Amino acid sequence: MHEVAAAELRRGRKDSHWMWFVFPQLAGLGRSATAARYAISGTSEARAYLRHPVLGPRLAVMTDLATTAPASSVEALMGGIDAVKLRSSMTLFAAVADDPAPFRAALDRWWSGRPDPVTLDLLGTH
Repeated sequence: MHEVAAAELRRGRKDSHWMWFVFPQLAGLGRSATAARYAISGTSEARAYLRHPVLGPRLAVMTDLATTAPASSVEALMGGIDAVKLRSSMTLFAAVADDPAPFRAALDRWWSGRPDPVTLDLLGTH
């Protein structure tokens, strides 16, 4: 499924359902069972995700693809609901990464550098 997601990002438009496990967000943000299943429980789990030998590099690649996607807006790229989820995910990983630059680059491109305030509140950093 990650190959499908990568192809869609390269094309500049998300068409299928992969958001939850490609760009996970903090627990407490999503309401569906799928969102809860893939949610990150907190900063420790987010750091472990980044250190994981498969998940961390995969997130780095997908983040770069989302940041450099040929789209006029993040809403055109992801759709309105998933654009919100992407901002949440980028905010989470920017807050915990040893190298937050890739996640900040996504925030810079799509949201003028503004992180998701709800994610920051849940992290206790806002």
